[in-house]
Parts: sequence; structure tokens; C-alpha cells
Amino acid sequence: MAWPRRCRRFVSRLRRRIQRERARGRAYQPRFHPAQTLASWASALVAIASLALISGWSHYPLVTAPFGASAVLLFGHPTSPLAQPRNIVAGNTLAALVSVACVAALGKTPWAMGLAVGVTIGLGQRLRCLHPPSGAVALLGVLLGANPSFVLTPILTGSLLLVAMASLFSRQGPWPTAYPQHWL
Repeated sequence: MAWPRRCRRFVSRLRRRIQRERARGRAYQPRFHPAQTLASWASALVAIASLALISGWSHYPLVTAPFGASAVLLFGHPTSPLAQPRNIVAGNTLAALVSVACVAALGKTPWAMGLAVGVTIGLGQRLRCLHPPSGAVALLGVLLGANPSFVLTPILTGSLLLVAMASLFSRQGPWPTAYPQHWL
């Protein structure tokens, strides 16, 4: 008889703890109006598709996987400090420069990959341009054996185009404030 009672007490305490955690999470996580969700979805679709179309027409690569993550920040939570133009453009460009330097010094080795991501994080923090997708830019640069042209296209040009599109779209959409919060 003691075992089922202990089990019920344990389950009851566990259930209360889970409910408290869920309440904390709901209070912490941002809420989005359905119109904002629709505008975010449509803006990201148009922005990434536009980069891909421009890439096809110009024969210059402008689309990389990390830009998908940048689009999540830009269009999904444009008021985030990590989604501001300084963070996106400077953070991604810095990561590309770091990856080129790591490839030149160490090649496409595991140490170069780790060093590129670590240095990108450290410099992003020190220079106040931290952008989470920049870690992916640094890693991608090493995986591709990036040369200096990687910095200009796709990274710098693509980042600038994404920021420009986000700035234009935010003035048309249902966001509570226009993007960006600040330029520098």
C-alpha cells in the first residue's frame, strides 16, 4: 500500500513542477500576433527566394545555409538585439574573414573548424556584433575551404541584401516597431 501512495505523491509533485516550469517559459518567451506570424513567414519566403533568384541571374552565389538562420531572427524577431544590422552584417562578415584566415593557416582541419567558430564568438562579443548564425558562417567557410571572395559573395552582399529587405518589409508589415532598432 505504501508504494502506490508514494508513486501518486511523486507524480503529483512532478506535475506541479512541470506546470510551474511551463508558466515560467510562457512568461519568458515572446508572443506573436497571428498577422505578425503571417508577415514573418511571407517576408522570409520572399527574401530567401529573392536571394536565390538574384544568385541565378547574376551567377554570383548569394545564398548560404546560415542566411536561413539569419532570416529567422530578422523576420521572426526583428526587435532582438542579435537581429540588428550591425550584428548581421558585421557578425557574418567577421565570421567569413575568420574562416578564410583559419583555412589559410590550418586548412580544412577539425582544429580550423573549432578555431573559426570560437574566434568568431569571441570577436563578436568583444566588437558587439554577436549574431548566432555567424558561427555557422565560420564553420561553413572552413568546410568549403573558403578563399577571400567568400567574404564579398555570398556573405557581405547577401547580408546587406537581407538587411535591406527586412528594413523595407518591416515598414509594410504588422510589426509593432519598424526594423531596425538601430543601424550601428
